[in-house]
Formats: sequence, structure tokens, C-alpha cells
Amino acid sequence: MQNIETIKRENMNLADKIYILDTTLRDGEQTPGVALTVDEKIQIATKLNNLGVDKIEVGFPASSKGEVESAKQIKSIGLKSTLVGLARSLQRDIDAVLDSDLEYVHTFIGTSPLHRDYKLKMSKEKIIETAVEGIEYAKDHGLTVEFSAEDATRTERNFLLDVFTQAVDAGADFLDVPDTVGILTPILTRDLIKDIKSEFSVPISVHFHNDFGLATANTLTAIECGANQAHVTVNGLGERTGNCSLEEFVMVLKSAYGVDLGLDTTRLFSLSNLVGRLTGVKMPVNKPIVGDNAFAHESGIHVHGILNNASTYEPMSPEMVGHSRRIVLGKHTGANAIKSKLKEYHIDLDENQFYKVFNEIKALGDSGKCVTDDDLIAIAVTELGSARETPIVLKGLGLSSGGGVSPTATVKLEVNGVEKETASTGVGPVDAALNAISVLLQDDIGVELEEYNLEAITGGTDALAEVFVISSDLEGNKSTGRSTNQDIVMASILAVLDSINKLILIKNSNLN
Repeated sequence: MQNIETIKRENMNLADKIYILDTTLRDGEQTPGVALTVDEKIQIATKLNNLGVDKIEVGFPASSKGEVESAKQIKSIGLKSTLVGLARSLQRDIDAVLDSDLEYVHTFIGTSPLHRDYKLKMSKEKIIETAVEGIEYAKDHGLTVEFSAEDATRTERNFLLDVFTQAVDAGADFLDVPDTVGILTPILTRDLIKDIKSEFSVPISVHFHNDFGLATANTLTAIECGANQAHVTVNGLGERTGNCSLEEFVMVLKSAYGVDLGLDTTRLFSLSNLVGRLTGVKMPVNKPIVGDNAFAHESGIHVHGILNNASTYEPMSPEMVGHSRRIVLGKHTGANAIKSKLKEYHIDLDENQFYKVFNEIKALGDSGKCVTDDDLIAIAVTELGSARETPIVLKGLGLSSGGGVSPTATVKLEVNGVEKETASTGVGPVDAALNAISVLLQDDIGVELEEYNLEAITGGTDALAEVFVISSDLEGNKSTGRSTNQDIVMASILAVLDSINKLILIKNSNLN
């Protein structure tokens, strides 16, 4: 489904073939706090291969023996994607790539004044000599060579072109332009890439960082100007604020530029989730393409449009990336959204019942609560059962504490017309009362209290206590409960009983 008007391409210099080099396993693993095992790298590499990326940078072999073994094991599983190893312009680094059984090396050396003077302490002449020696050594050993001028965007333009000229003469197969500290803007990118493309016929690659949030925009600009390859990472991982995001880059090309890279984009969401889980770096809910909210809608106006035609408020379908659409319930939710949800769960309400449910959803949203589908089901089913007697009714409560004795609560309940009473102790009066309820109901329904929240609505010693709970039964049904009372213990008991009564009605209704 093409929902974005394709960008006019007459003034672009798009390459006939655009390559993807994914560096999640190398630059992505340099994200602070991230360290992947060999098995985890294999999982990610396999998914990247199945997605269809052209090249996978599997690591920096010279950094450790583990990196060499990791690269070897990834190579042994026979992926179609070309596997790449990073190396400084040093013979020992290139030897480590060869020891890893890889056939493609990404070699680099710093070229900017900062790198020459403070990191490498080399003259311009020595920089070029070292770069050339590394390329020639790699070519002599049968490797495909991609050469990076590290910190290219802070390198004097004439010197950068000199370095690239010598690299091409030495046999470099790709020239890579790294924006090492992410200082480019689209206009500066256009000027730089046009200059380089006018000088060289070898393919140009770009490796842009995201320090100012422009990595994807700059990478797309480079592609517009004829760059042949983009370095990307899943979820935009990488040093500091990361790199150009694989999923953003691919989907903008596909949807806005009309350029299909031949990738199975339906695998993007699954890949993102895997990388997030294995690295421990979870995506913000508003992350484009793969975030939880990428295809989520709450506003009544938006939902009404979505229900009629998804293109009204979505630039692409969630199915394109293996995601799914969510209608979120809250204070902005309109009646159409709630009716759609109720229909989805086969819950039929009359008009009066519906507006009671609708108003309760609005009230929950206004109080700052995130209203889940489980909440909606519980509220609707409770409303459906409102003509029946409440299964469980609180008939009495007594509390005692002091004298070094654990607090004791005596609770009397009416359960389906039968009165039951017991006393229990706890670490506090609320805990004691809830323990007593659990004992009284153990033969009727197994319940676990999953969440308990207590808030004071107003200030002062006479503040109303608002208790919000989430309970679940043995079948996995969940329901919320809420109560407001000046007595914290009473508010807690009533909220829990409210939640349990909803669970009983849900179970009896067989709607879940």
C-alpha cells in the first residue's frame, strides 16, 4: 500500500544499486552497556540475513580472541549476506580479519586535524602512507576493501580527497565517509557527497552518527546525491546516541522515494524486538516504525478516521513492517473507538449501558490511568452484570494492633448469599485485611494481587485515599479495582473486592 506520495526523483542522482551494510554487531555493540554473546550475535545475524541486508559487519576481530571466534562461528552457518570485519590500517588488524575467515575488510584511519594531532600523532603524509599500506596488504591477501577516513566530516576537504585518491589507487573497492561525531546537516551532506562523487567512480559509502538526531536525514541526503551504500544499525544503536536507523532508512526509501531494496520489511518489527531484548536497550514507545506507539491511536478524531480508512492517520500500514495497529483507550477516546473494541470482544451493550462504560473510561483517563483492553472488558462485563447481585459483599471489618502484636483484621464477607468470617494477621492493617479476604475466598476463586497503588487525592490528615489495584485469576483474566475512602484500609478492601467481583463476572460470562 503506497500511502506517501513518492518524492520526485528528477533532480536526484540515485545509484542503480543501493547497498545496506548493517553494523549492529559492531558499532551497535559499542552502545554503552551492551555486550553480546556469540549465540546472541548469531541470532541477530540470522535475522539480518533473513531480512535480506547485503552486508553484516560482524565485529572488530583484532580487539579480542572472542571476536575472532565469534566471526568464525557466524561465517560457519552459511549466511547469504556478505560478512565484514573492521580493522585499523594495521597489518595485525587485517591479519585478525583473515584469521576470522572473512573475505571483506572495513579498514580505517583518522584523517581530521584532531585525530592526526591528538590521537594518532601523525603527519598528513604518514596518514596516507599508513592507509595505503593497509589497503595494499589487504588486497594482496584477497580481501575486498572498504576504506574509511575516520572523522571525514571534520577533515580539510582537499586533504580528504587526497586520502581517497591514494586509497583508490591502492585498490580500495568502496570509499566510506564517516560523520564520526554526527555534525552534518542535510545541506552540508549534499555539498560533501556531491564533491566526492564528482571525483571518484568507485562506490561511496556513508556511516553517519546521530548526535544531533540527523543521522537518518543525512544518510538519505547522501543517497539522493549518489552514495551507493548506507551503514545502519537496528534501532539506531551505536556509540553515544547511535547511528542511522535501519528500519527508518529502509522504510523512508520504500514509502517516500519508491525505492525497494528487496528486503522483507515484514521482519523489521521482529528484528527490532530481538535486538532490544538481547541488548537490553528498549525502544522508546514513540520510536518511528518499531515503537509500541508507531501505529497506536487514542484521539477520537484519529480513531474515527482510522476505522474508516487507515491511511487517514498512518503513512504506511503496520503490516508492512510486521507491526500491528492498537486503539488505545483514554481521556481522548471517542465513542467509535470503544464501540469498535467492544465489537472486537463480542460484547453487546444497550445504549444506556454503553454510555456508562464510556463515561467510566473517560474518568479513568482523566485520572491519568492507562486504560487497557482488560479494563474495558472488566468494566463492560460488570455493567452487563449490574442487574445481578454483587457476588461478594463486605459485611463487617474489625482491626486491632499494638502491644508488640502483629496487626489483626477480622473480615466478614457475604459470598453468594453465605456469610463467612475470619481473622488474619499481617505486616500492617491493610496486609492483614487482604490476607483475611484471601482466606475467605480460597475455596471460591484463586486470586493474585498484581498491582496495588495508593494515592492521597488532597493534602492534610483528612485526605481521601484512592486505591487502584489489578488482580488476576488462575485462568489469566485480569481486572482493575478502585475505591476512594478516608480510611486507607477500607479503600483497599473495597478496591480489591471490586476487582474480584469483576473477575467472577468475567469468568461467568465466558467472554474471554
